[in-house]
Amino acid sequence: MTPILGEILGNFVVRFSLSFIILGVLNVGLICPKPILGAGPSTPSPQPSLPKTSLLYVSDYASFVGEDAHGRVAFALDNNRGRDGETWQAEHFVVLHDEHEGWVPLQGSGSYDNTTHELETIPSSSFFSIDGMPQTGMTIDSPSNNLTLSIKPIPIRLAREHEGGRYWLGSASAELQWKNRRLKGRVIYEYFMMPEFNRLSRTYWGLWKHFQGLYLVVEGLGDLYVHSQESDMMAPLVGTVAGFLAVKGETKSLQVLQVTLLDHNQAWGLYRWPSAWGLNWVNKSGAGRARLEIQEFKTMGNWIIGGFGMGIVHGLVHYNGKEYFAYGLAELIM
Repeated sequence: MTPILGEILGNFVVRFSLSFIILGVLNVGLICPKPILGAGPSTPSPQPSLPKTSLLYVSDYASFVGEDAHGRVAFALDNNRGRDGETWQAEHFVVLHDEHEGWVPLQGSGSYDNTTHELETIPSSSFFSIDGMPQTGMTIDSPSNNLTLSIKPIPIRLAREHEGGRYWLGSASAELQWKNRRLKGRVIYEYFMMPEFNRLSRTYWGLWKHFQGLYLVVEGLGDLYVHSQESDMMAPLVGTVAGFLAVKGETKSLQVLQVTLLDHNQAWGLYRWPSAWGLNWVNKSGAGRARLEIQEFKTMGNWIIGGFGMGIVHGLVHYNGKEYFAYGLAELIM
């Protein structure tokens, strides 16, 4: 998903994703509301039919972190589409970061024509074509950017429903071919669908409020996802604080999740960017904690009273008496 910046930032695209860091409340512990979450991973059943409504919004987001002999690469692609009456919309948001080169410009971010009126699957554009489904495996191909992302079948690790809307997250192994490199890694995948709503065609003031999301690979352990946001409009479906830990493929629900903001940086406006966090959780397997910080940050949009930015986050995760290095992408919508 991407924030509503159409009127403010023109053709600039942002994601909801609910895409990467952790909390918008200074030095406050937050308790994660209980999601629909099983003890282990489950494979998504064939995608249910979408609600029969003329106002609808759907988003699929994939966040990849992988590594080869030359270092780590993080890649994210957000695919959004919607319907409003007899009009259909679509947009991409794409970002790539190389551990040594920094932020690498890619083609494709922006709106494009949804000529096929496709909502259940991701409509192709001149920059990206997406084949397959999450439950069976997917391929994202972009000849213009010289990259292909291949994703294995994605088990659901966290899921919610509210008034016809659906929100779920999963993670799986994946491989990114970029230029002459082949990087093996992991994808955290996010699906969001909301009826009677379409941010691509309408303006919703206050839709985004202190959204912070984190998509991490914990080396030697698994996947860690957390988001925090304060929007009353989004809370019934996505929650205010939510996340999951996948340990060697097995989902570990974060039954109690606390995040403390440890540091921040002043933005070019009347707000600040969070820059370091402490994370604590409890699950059936024990307790865990993490210390995370922004390593490299890029402002994607600034509207004085708030902004949108992407960051590379790294840090240490302590779980069941062992210490692990964590690395991934972060998203802030302030």
